[in-house]
Amino acid sequence: MRLRSWLSSTCATSPHDSTIIFSDKHPKTSSSSDSAGCGASSSASSAETSCSGSNLHSSLSLLSLPSIPSLQNLWSETPELSVSHVCVTSLKPRVKVPITCLAVHGYFVYAASVNEISVYDRETWTLRDTFNIQDSSSGSVKAVSFCDGKVFTAHQDCKIRVWQMTETKRHNLITTLPTVNDRLRRFILPKNYVNVRRHVKRLWIEHADAITGQAVNKGLLYSVSWDKSLKVWRASDLRCLESVKAHEDAVNTVAVSVDGTVYTGSADKRIRVWAKPSSEKRHVLIATLEKHKSAVNALALSDKGSVLFSGSCDRSILVWEREDSANYMAVKGALRGHKNAILCLINVSELLLSGSADRTVRIWQRGQEGRYCCLAVLEGHQKPVKSLTAVAEGETNGVVSVISGGLDGEIRVWRVSVSKSDGPFSSNLLKMEIAK
Repeated sequence: MRLRSWLSSTCATSPHDSTIIFSDKHPKTSSSSDSAGCGASSSASSAETSCSGSNLHSSLSLLSLPSIPSLQNLWSETPELSVSHVCVTSLKPRVKVPITCLAVHGYFVYAASVNEISVYDRETWTLRDTFNIQDSSSGSVKAVSFCDGKVFTAHQDCKIRVWQMTETKRHNLITTLPTVNDRLRRFILPKNYVNVRRHVKRLWIEHADAITGQAVNKGLLYSVSWDKSLKVWRASDLRCLESVKAHEDAVNTVAVSVDGTVYTGSADKRIRVWAKPSSEKRHVLIATLEKHKSAVNALALSDKGSVLFSGSCDRSILVWEREDSANYMAVKGALRGHKNAILCLINVSELLLSGSADRTVRIWQRGQEGRYCCLAVLEGHQKPVKSLTAVAEGETNGVVSVISGGLDGEIRVWRVSVSKSDGPFSSNLLKMEIAK
């Protein structure tokens, strides 16, 4: 889905520290909004608010997908939760140049600013490398993935570039997908060509429009494009194995579960589910999920792949769960609160993070009986949040680094610590506090 005019809206906000207490009380709250539909925010560094019914009912008044029940926890039995947050650093790789995607690999963060990709050390936030500088014709970098020791970058010029990191932490271009050898193997036979538009044919291994998303699983790279297709590549020899017409409109996002099930989200408002049965040589369509009322922009899966989250231009995040009697998902409800389109989603350490055109990042956590609560709203970006990534810093300390990239050209880094402790309200009391 191409960026529309609403992505250029701006709103003046400032970074701040805030503390949010989730309790069974209902304090008075105040809210403000602007012409772009920005959400309410607190500007005091020591502000304390409540995840109360009044706050959430205000958010639910958006009436996005009213036929789908909300999963926010609105009841007084919500356990008391303490939340505080602060932006620990801010980076601007290129002044006023949008951040188009973010990715983490080991100790490095990859940030794409249109065609250029900057690599930062995640501990010191020093710049280690910048590559693809000269190739401005490649257009915006839409996704960065890692597989088989290689770095794969998806570009607006319909190509995937493959890079190798050297011992000096520099990145060298290996090849471009599809490779020359792959083209030579197929260009002679007419059956290897498909119509991409009237009187125009291409090899089926080629994307015909901007590549918008990538996902990796078990040595395979999955790519989707505005050309409506899903392609499967083998990372070891860089060959294209499959190409599927996935949707009736541009495909915006792709996610793959640990069992190999593939989910694609499209501007046609649908999510399609693909699998490769043992009796088949190709991926086949096993389900179509239709609940969104506008383009699907983002998908995220829980760690075990049993829960799917989808974000759309209809401002809602739908929660899908696997049915006991089926091998695909059924919608369970919606998470509401963002005032504009959902542009990116990521799930890490039992937290769901959502970035929106309303310039905020929301942190959601699942509680008892499948209910969810918005733990925090991270503010500070001056334009829509286009990309998110996050890392659990340790297996036991509960520290999570959240990294957001906006169309304002800024990367903001948040460190969040999540810990569980026994309390009078619940044995599963969740306490979030910033690691300073």
